[in-house]
Parts: sequence; C-alpha cells; structure tokens
Amino acid sequence: MDKAKPTGTPDGTVPDATGDSHGTAAQPGGSATAPDASTSPGTDTTTPPRPVGLTKADPAEPVEVAAPTVPGQAEEAAVPPATEPPATVPAPRAGGAPDAVVPAQQQAPAERPRPLHAPDPYSTPPYGEPGPWAPAPPVQRPVPTPAHGTYLPPGTPAHGTPVPTVPEAGPAQGGEWGRYDPWAAPGALVAESGGGPGERRRDRRAGRGRLVGAALVLALVAGAVGGYVGMRLERHGGLGTVELEQTSGQAGERAPDSVAGIAARTLPGVVTLHVSGGDGGALGTGFVLDGRGHILTNQHVVESASDGGSIRVTFNGGETARARLVGGDPGYDLAVVKVSGVSGLTPLPLGDSDDVRVGDPVVAIGAPFDLANTVTSGIISAKERPITAGGEKGDGTDISYVDALQTDAPINPGNSGGPLVDERARVIGINSAIHAADGPARQDDSAGSVGLGFAIPVNQAKRVAEELINHGRATHPVIGVTLDMGYEGEGAKVGGEAAGGGPAVTPGGPADRTDIAAGDVITEVDGVPVASGEELIIKIRSHRPGDRLALTVERNGESRRVTLELGSSDPS
Repeated sequence: MDKAKPTGTPDGTVPDATGDSHGTAAQPGGSATAPDASTSPGTDTTTPPRPVGLTKADPAEPVEVAAPTVPGQAEEAAVPPATEPPATVPAPRAGGAPDAVVPAQQQAPAERPRPLHAPDPYSTPPYGEPGPWAPAPPVQRPVPTPAHGTYLPPGTPAHGTPVPTVPEAGPAQGGEWGRYDPWAAPGALVAESGGGPGERRRDRRAGRGRLVGAALVLALVAGAVGGYVGMRLERHGGLGTVELEQTSGQAGERAPDSVAGIAARTLPGVVTLHVSGGDGGALGTGFVLDGRGHILTNQHVVESASDGGSIRVTFNGGETARARLVGGDPGYDLAVVKVSGVSGLTPLPLGDSDDVRVGDPVVAIGAPFDLANTVTSGIISAKERPITAGGEKGDGTDISYVDALQTDAPINPGNSGGPLVDERARVIGINSAIHAADGPARQDDSAGSVGLGFAIPVNQAKRVAEELINHGRATHPVIGVTLDMGYEGEGAKVGGEAAGGGPAVTPGGPADRTDIAAGDVITEVDGVPVASGEELIIKIRSHRPGDRLALTVERNGESRRVTLELGSSDPS
C-alpha cells in the first residue's frame, strides 16, 4: 500500500538538515548501500553519481528510528497518517554509528502465507465471490515486515517473521462472514460457528416450526377458553355459580272460588273405581253421596260387576276398600255402589243443574287413563244437549238418553262417573260421554278429549240415585206411545203398532187420555221443537213421573196443543 509523501520531496529521498536532497540509494532487495567506513569525510574521493532522491544522513543531526510494531498496538502505529513523512530507519555504519536512512516504503513485504485450498474457478461462496445470501468478506491486507538490514531493537522478532497488526477500529463485522478467514484451514468457520450453512438453516427452520407450533397451541387454548367463557355467558350470564332467586311461600289458603280452592274441597270426596268381571275390566271415577258409603258413578263403569265381578274403590288418600253394586239403570247411565266399614267419608254437596248458565266456570275431577285425582277446568259451553250413547247390545236396552250439560273441560277415558262442580264446589253434573268422530260416545269407547264433554245433569242424577238406593231400581217417565224411530221428517212420529203387535198408543195411558193417535207427529215439548224420536225421549226423561208437559201435535197438516201428566214405566 502506498504511503503519503512529504510535500516537495521526490520519491525515495529524505532531506537533510541543510536542505540538500542526497542520500543513499535503496537496493532492490530492500537494503540501503552505506559509504565505505575507511573513507573520511575530508577525503576527496570520486564516487559514482548517486541516484536522485537519496540523501546522506548528517552525523550531527539525530535520526528518528521507527519503533517496531508489536502485537496489541493500534493499527495507527502500523499505518502512519497521511500527513506525516514516511518512517525511516538508520543504516548501520562501520563502527556501529548510523549513516543513512531508508524509506519504509522501499522495504520488501514478507511472503504471504498460501491458502490451504485451491482457488475455486466457479466462484462458489464462501471461497469465491460472496453469494446473494451472505455479506462480502473483509479485506485481508498483507502483513508488513522490516526491510533486510534494518536495525531492530532487542526483543524484535527475527527477520521474516510477520508482524501482527491490530484490526482497524470500527463497527464489528456481523453474521457468519464476520468470522470468515479465506486463508484459514477448511472447516474453521464451521467449527467456530457451530455448524455449516445447511445445519444452521435446519436450525432456523426448526426454530420457526417450534414457534409456529407454539402459536397454534396458544390459539387452540385461547379458542377453547373463549368458547367456554362465551357458553357460560350465554347460558348462565356469567362465569360464577348460578344461584336462582326464589320468593318466599305465600301463607294462607287459596281463594275458595279459585280452581285450587275448588279442588281442595272436592278431591277428598272423589274415588277411583277398578272393576273386574266376566265381560272384562273397567276403570272409572265416582264420588261419595253420604256418610253411609254410597257412591254414585256411571252404569257402563260397573256393568261387568253385575255378572259376579268385583269393585275396588280407592280414596283420595290412597286407602282402598271393596264395594258392592246397589243398583243401576242403563237408560240414565247411572249406578250406585256402597263401601262398608269405612269412616271419615267426605260427601260432596249437590247443586242445581237447572240454575246453571252457559259460560259458568266448572271443574272436572277424575282418573283419566288411571291417573287418579286429575283436575281440569273449563266452562259450560251448552245446556240441554240431547245425546244418546251405548247400544252395543243391539236391542236398545243399553242406550242412554241424556239431556246433557256440555263442557269444554278436558274429559278422557277414566273420567266417567266423576263430578263436574261449579265455582262453589257443588256437583252440577256427572261426567259421562265425550264427542267422537261419529258422534257422542261413552268415554271408554273414545280415544280422548276434543273439547266436547257431556255430563248428566245432577237434578236427574239425584232422583235416579235416590230410587236406586231406596228401591234398587229407577222409574222412567212415559207418555204411553211407541215411536217410529225410522221416521225421517221433523218431529217424533207415533208408530202404527207396538212391539209384539200391540197398539202403538197404550190404552188408558197419558197420550190416550189426550186423544193422541197412531200416525200423529209431536213437534214441540213445552214450546221447544223436537227433531226426532230420540230427542222426544230425552225431553221426557229429563222430568219426573207426574210432571205435566205441553205437547204440540200435528195430524193431517193441522197442529194442536195438548197437556198431559207423565206416567211411570214398570221397571223390569
């Protein structure tokens, strides 16, 4: 590397104290030629011309000697600043005195160490040109050594020994190229950095993989925690334990006219009946009539017990007892059974069905589908609804004719014989039938409630129950005629003859006494039109024997009004 020269001085010369430019020429080998020691300064000796730029050192002037460079010195000691003259060293004279100086630039550098590997003709990194993936390696400068014959102080390394230099101060070289030495043995960088580029790339990829895996695990955990927190917030409104508020119980009884109040007073008097007999079993409901153990229910519930079957009664509190059949009437579909040896019975009070109005609230209690003590509520949706039920025998003896109360309180199989009570917990009807697809039917013959239930009015049931208890049979009011049930016109037509060939009008009966004859058509009862023979029977049976009825009778297109007193049939 070229050094900076003093201004106005030719290359290779050093001015002396007088300002003349003369000196000793440096040999190509790097050593300076000194004058002969035997020649004195005063002798005129002819010498060959000296090369320009060489100056003899004046013995009277002190000559600066370049200090040897030792390891650890800053690079400024090895490379002088550009503004200073080149360092010179004295050439040894005979007798040990310095005579001439030689510029340091003329000193021959030591031979550079050979690299341990052959040059790469393909310039493959790191031995050739640096690739696009690594920075360029630092410049490696030759190590300067003193010129041959230069005086060196004691302790200076021998001639030819490289003088180590201190790296230039500056920012440290980063990355793996900061430690790269092209003259070092192969594998030095690998050993120093802990692995080759491929291994380091694998380490970096492994590190990135671990980082990505950790991020995925963190995302899954965060998602699970977030989902759980969201679920708790949505379902429970928070993360803590849910504690529900509860108001304290209300002290005191329910209102007497509420459904709860009505049920509380009625349930103790309601029973469930399980009947078994020759025709199979039956399930129904009943209620207590008096303290002697009489219970009212439907005839179709206990019908199988008339053939030697058994009746088991279950009370509201769970007590059970055996009962016997007192009597029944299929035409009214009513029956009375009695339990013995049972105390503490709760008879239900009877109301007045004639005083009931459409829209009055009612409560039905029974054992639908053997679910005892079931309470339902509704209203009276109609009155005096003529219905017939039964008729399985085919001779008409098991058909019931009822001028029923209609209710929308749910009634299902098992409710038969149960009480229908008003808002004062009084019995106003006996649940008997519900509407089916083909018309009114007994509850045992239907699938379930459709909102149309029918109950026998309690006024009629009371009379029949009293007769059954007192006489074991019930009487039917009659007018003494046989009706033509096949008549399709409006009204009820008197037939031509009775069953067995007798007259259609009973001689001496109520109809005969009012001049009603065969072929007449009865169109009204107490001013209420009748559409068929079934409706006429229902209207008559809603009264007691001895009651007076006003009938409208048509004969040959003419109408007349007659009044008669109901007779009583001879019960069989």
